[in-house]
Amino acid sequence: MIDFRPFYQQIATGPLSAWLETLPLQLKQWEKQTHGDYAKWAKLIDFLPHLEADHIELKSAVRSERICPLSDGQKQRITYLLKQLIPWRKGPYDLHGIYIDCEWRSDFKWQRVLPHLAPLQDRLILDVGCGSGYHMWRMLGEGAQMVVGIDPTELFLCQFEAVRKLLNDDRRANLIPLGIEQMQPLGVFDTVFSMGVLYHRKSPLDHLSQLKNQLRKGGELVLETLVVDGDVNTALVPADRYAKMKNVYFIPSVECLINWLQKTGFNNVRCVDVALTSLQEQRKTEWLENESLIDFLDPQDHSKTIEGYPAPKRAVILANK
Repeated sequence: MIDFRPFYQQIATGPLSAWLETLPLQLKQWEKQTHGDYAKWAKLIDFLPHLEADHIELKSAVRSERICPLSDGQKQRITYLLKQLIPWRKGPYDLHGIYIDCEWRSDFKWQRVLPHLAPLQDRLILDVGCGSGYHMWRMLGEGAQMVVGIDPTELFLCQFEAVRKLLNDDRRANLIPLGIEQMQPLGVFDTVFSMGVLYHRKSPLDHLSQLKNQLRKGGELVLETLVVDGDVNTALVPADRYAKMKNVYFIPSVECLINWLQKTGFNNVRCVDVALTSLQEQRKTEWLENESLIDFLDPQDHSKTIEGYPAPKRAVILANK
């Protein structure tokens, strides 16, 4: 099983030390009710070889390389193990010559978000709903001091730990399998990211307040979420599914979302990017067995989802506490 004790030691004397009041007990409870396949997935990480990379690139990609490349047999063995952790949603990763072509080209999102951020150099960062952690590595590539990701999905945790092992066991990034609603208010993070989460929350204003509670005064919120066209009073509430997703509750307009953020006490709220999700950014690959964006859109009209709603459009909103 995955050992969280090194993380406890890391934070024991820093600004996150107060988290030790609740976190160890929460994770002990979490371990008692994990997904039935968690033990199998965690064991796969043990089977991955310890490989020392001679070069690790995190600024322009997530890539590890060796001067002496792996043999074809070694690559096949590692690829086999990594494919036991399918589906790989967010990426891509290039690890010792093995290219994990994930469903999402998350580097596209990072290119849209990064130019607008306050510099991440030496920052303590929280990434809420981090998935397998792709953006956490890119944050380190921008000089972050430490990145903590939270995501309750056991498969994502095991994917993250597999990638970490192939990145020389870099301990500057850590994934904790909790939801934001389970975190005690720490109020110490310089930057908090919530990307692709808000529309999955039954109470979006509660989610925004939870994000605010983790930021230090003056810290920056980076919110990336689905939006629809409309005025300050516009929010789509899908009747059943949206793009075949069951757990989509509210999709606001940009103006509505800005209003929500101001209502929850954020200031300097601004929208810095809006983009339609393209078929190049989200698509089916050999690392994904399920359907992808092309299956979620109206086959006759890609401006609509299969249910008839506006096709996915995503906005990046920045705000300060």
